[in-house]
Amino acid sequence: MPAVQSFDPNVISLLQAKIRMIPSEGGAIYLVGPIKLPVNLDGQTFEFKWYCWLNCKEVTEDFERIVAKLSAANLAEFQQSSVLVHGDFESAESALIRFHSICHTGDIFGSKRCDCGYQLKQSMRHIAEHGHGALFYLANHEGRGIGLFSKALAYILQENGYDTVDANLQLGFADDARDYGDAIKVLKELRRKPVTLITNNPRKLEALRTAGANVEGRVQLWGDVSEYNQAYLQTKIERSGHLNDSEACCNNE
Repeated sequence: MPAVQSFDPNVISLLQAKIRMIPSEGGAIYLVGPIKLPVNLDGQTFEFKWYCWLNCKEVTEDFERIVAKLSAANLAEFQQSSVLVHGDFESAESALIRFHSICHTGDIFGSKRCDCGYQLKQSMRHIAEHGHGALFYLANHEGRGIGLFSKALAYILQENGYDTVDANLQLGFADDARDYGDAIKVLKELRRKPVTLITNNPRKLEALRTAGANVEGRVQLWGDVSEYNQAYLQTKIERSGHLNDSEACCNNE
């Protein structure tokens, strides 16, 4: 039998002080943080607090058991979501939040095929300027929940005349397979007071309100329109029901 991992008691004490368990269907969500994270936005440094969470079938507050299993779990092959918090998110009377779906091509490479990279940075700017808020970075939402490899296949179809909705459907997926359940549980753990959601997507609003989250309003997030993403943005409005607060959002004029 493999040897049981033994930890320095001081190490476990430091880690346990930063871990909390959130009961979930079929297991638990383990939330780690806060961790100081200075972030560069347009040449100015803003102090954020970073959390990350892991969904696990085991339910225990003996966090040493959870930590001991991590080295054998090969978590690097799986994506974990996280949340970036600014200001007094727990207690401030007004706070902005963004549920941002990972976009490998837009967030990392700066792809102009979508508006995701722009929305990520702009949401962080809104939150920093507002003073209090949180950006949830949802790692299992690539390609609206179909994964990076499947998204690459969908891009091939899009280059041959299919829009983003039909490309997903033709590959056997739902138009939008994202699930916000875990993120909403983490939100409720971090803040009970009302929040304002940064989004153009009414499905996100509905998911939050259906789950009992205290949502008091919405901030739109259109921008970075170009010849490369005009059709993509128009499909969001016409087929996915995104709310268009700006008449010029999809007019490249």
